[in-house]
Amino acid sequence: MRLPFDAVVVGAGSAGCVLAARLSADPARRVLLIEAGPDYPDPAALPADLRDARLPTYSHDWGYCADEAALGRRIGQPRGRVMGGCSATNAAVALRGQASDYDAWVAAGNPGWSADQVLPFFKRLETDLDFTSAAHHGADGPIAIQRTPVPELTDFNAAALEAAVCAGHEYVPDHNLFGAAGAGTVPLSRIGHERQSTAVTYLLGARSRPNLTVLPETLVEAVVVRRSRACGVRLADGEEILAGSVILAAGVFGSPAVLLRSGIGPPRELRRHRIPVVAAVPGVGMNLTDHPRISSEWPASPESAARHQYQVLITSARNDAGTDFQHFAGYAGRPSTPGGRGPVFWLCASLMKPLSRGQVSLRSAKPDEPPRIELGLLREAADLDRLLAGLETARRICAAPPLRSLLRGPELLGTRASGGTAALRAAVREEVRSAYHQVGTCSMGPDPQAGAVVDARCRVHLVDRLWVADASVMPEIPSANTNLPTIMVAERAHAWLADEA
Repeated sequence: MRLPFDAVVVGAGSAGCVLAARLSADPARRVLLIEAGPDYPDPAALPADLRDARLPTYSHDWGYCADEAALGRRIGQPRGRVMGGCSATNAAVALRGQASDYDAWVAAGNPGWSADQVLPFFKRLETDLDFTSAAHHGADGPIAIQRTPVPELTDFNAAALEAAVCAGHEYVPDHNLFGAAGAGTVPLSRIGHERQSTAVTYLLGARSRPNLTVLPETLVEAVVVRRSRACGVRLADGEEILAGSVILAAGVFGSPAVLLRSGIGPPRELRRHRIPVVAAVPGVGMNLTDHPRISSEWPASPESAARHQYQVLITSARNDAGTDFQHFAGYAGRPSTPGGRGPVFWLCASLMKPLSRGQVSLRSAKPDEPPRIELGLLREAADLDRLLAGLETARRICAAPPLRSLLRGPELLGTRASGGTAALRAAVREEVRSAYHQVGTCSMGPDPQAGAVVDARCRVHLVDRLWVADASVMPEIPSANTNLPTIMVAERAHAWLADEA
């Protein structure tokens, strides 16, 4: 038994590093940060792929897969298993989403999360190197945000931006303004080509504090709960660590799995694994939401700077100023046809507000066994119809000058689906992919019997001194990549945790 801590943070990803750094700023609070993956305390010693923000990397990964029975296949779910989590391995896209995203959280019974209330926390986390408006952007936050200047775009990204404007999309200089919709360069969490993870930003400055302990390569089995109060964690090797408060930040797959192994969740699911029921919270693992995506792919002319992806973003707005579709341009020097050779240009379409839901459950009570993941992509028929509309938008952009002149031959998906609408729908179901933006498995809300796992302040229902603060608490998916909103959730939750944890 280790000496007790005031707070234990489980998971050192996009949210966990933020929480540990902010909580340990109080020298009277003893904080322990636990991470299942390795730690690289010296940023100069980071593996090259973790430093390079131009492409996502999979060298430090949990190896999760989603079982999509309705689609007849499994879909890989990359998740960073390293200090910094997905913020250390992702594509570094740093988008906030729209005001309507967060106002919807409040409408669902979660006061304190309106667009006006979360904007200060988005500003607090960033130093925007391109825009200095104090009303909209931060100037002294840990995460550096910058966009690729238009003259420095690769040929394909420059052509995609111009083609989108030619196709009728408004040019947008700053995609992180609430209400912005159109075509522009992508805000990225980077300096030059260096990825700005929460490990090399938030955590780096906190490591020297004597009241912060970092414990890498350590797997947590469960939260220790006695008399309906969290009092520590149990590690996979059986050791228990006492704590006055426990904060789960293990992510959309990890946090519900820890809760379930702790006896907190749907009673039937717990009994199936012979786990004693500590708290009947039926929403644990439910409400899993992701952005489904499909790509319009074309054989393309060669490009020398193929490593530069995610430079251009095109969004399509709905009447309520939310975002319905998101399009990223990309290029891959891989075979354009089965058995063929040649590069491919792709313009993906992601559905921002899907109706379909999935869930996370346990395969067994063993902490080293991955959870069962069901994304439920296109489970609702309306999502397929809407995704087809997004694909059509991507096709129109690809057909516009000057992008069309860089493409060689017919669209690959269209060639496969030449039999009409039914063939196209079947092809989209075969090719739909995850955008890796899952949220919602520990959803916030006022009523645990209605599916809520945490309240509006991220406190787990029915268990005292236990919080969840990561992407899993989002009751509805933002219309954006979820890394920046996850950091914002940690910042927002800290404002309450500091008073209670």
